Amino acid sequence: MDGILGSSLPVFLGVTVLVFGGCGILTGQTLAEGWKPLRLALAYILLLGLGDRFLVWGLFGGQLLSLYGFVVHTVVIGAITLTAYRIAVARRMVSQYPWLYERSGPFGWRERVGGTLAE
Repeated sequence: MDGILGSSLPVFLGVTVLVFGGCGILTGQTLAEGWKPLRLALAYILLLGLGDRFLVWGLFGGQLLSLYGFVVHTVVIGAITLTAYRIAVARRMVSQYPWLYERSGPFGWRERVGGTLAE
């Protein structure tokens, strides 16, 4: 497992999922609230992945130049960030345009039937 992750499982869960996953949630929400494009989120995901790799190496002695570790950690951080981005965009669309859209699950919205606020 250490070869694939480039670190131990507790370090992966603690640093990558909890710390950098939390940073990913905040990053996704902030970008969505500012109506920033998704491609900007991808740039931040790469930066978070680099920061994660550096802290895993610097604090816990993980492999700094582990390609698999970088990819796995960055994909996990990216999934968390993109999920937070999509949820925040859906929330923003429904709250900013309540006469046009209604919630359709946690990730989406749909056009409001009748287009009124009477509900």
